[in-house]
Amino acid sequence: MEILAGLLAGAFIGAVLGFIGAGGAMLAVPILMYGFGLKPVHATTAALAIVFAAALSGAYPKARSKSILYKEVFVIWGLGLVTNVGASLLAHIPSPSVITTGFAVVLITAATSMVIKPIERSHTRISNSKLILLSLAIGCITGFFGIGGGFIILPVLVLAFGTPVATAAGTSLAVIAINSFTAFLGHFRQWGEINWTLPLVISLAAVVVAGVTSRIHSKIDSLVLKISFAGLLYCVAIFTILKTWVM
Repeated sequence: MEILAGLLAGAFIGAVLGFIGAGGAMLAVPILMYGFGLKPVHATTAALAIVFAAALSGAYPKARSKSILYKEVFVIWGLGLVTNVGASLLAHIPSPSVITTGFAVVLITAATSMVIKPIERSHTRISNSKLILLSLAIGCITGFFGIGGGFIILPVLVLAFGTPVATAAGTSLAVIAINSFTAFLGHFRQWGEINWTLPLVISLAAVVVAGVTSRIHSKIDSLVLKISFAGLLYCVAIFTILKTWVM
C-alpha cells in the first residue's frame, strides 16, 4: 500500500511540475511529512531528490523546443550558490517547528504570486541587480526548505519581464533541477538517515508524469491550473501551521 501511495504521490507531484513549471517540492515536502511520517529535515532532503528528477524530466521537452533561457538558468544558479549551499549546510540546525512555520510562509507567498493577474509586456532581459536578488532568495529557500524556487521565477519572468509562459515554465524547470541537485548535495548529513525506497518510487512516478504533462502543457488552461493550485497551497499552508502550533 505504501508503494502504491508513493506512486500516486509521485504522479501528482510530476503533474504539477509538468503543467505549471513549479510547485513540485511545495507538495513533496508536506506529502512526505504528513502522508509518510518523515521528519521535516528528512522530508526536505528527500523532496530535493524527487523534484530534481521530476524537474529534469519536465525540462527535457522544453529544451528540445528551445523554450529555456539558458543564460538566466545558469546565472540564477551561480549567483544563488552561496545562499543555497549555506542554507543547505545549516538546514539541520533549526527546530522542526521553525522549518514547518517557515515552509508555511513560503507556501502562502507562492500561492499569492500565482493568483496575480499577468500583465502584457514585451520580453526584456532581467537587469543584473534584480537577477542577483532573485538568485540569492531562490538559493536560500531551496537550501532551507527543499523548494526549487519556481514559484519566484515564473511570476518574475512573466509579470516583470514579459517572458512567454512556455519559455518561463521551461526556464523555471531547468533552474529547479539544477538548484535542487545542488541543495541535495548540501544535505549530505541526512542521506544515511533516510530509507530511500519510498523517495525512489515517488521519483519514478514523478519523472514519467512530468515528462508527459510538460509536452501537453499548452493544451490546458494555465489560469485555471494556477488558481486551483494556489487554493491547494493556501490549504496546505493553513494545515501546516495548525499541525505545528495547535494539533
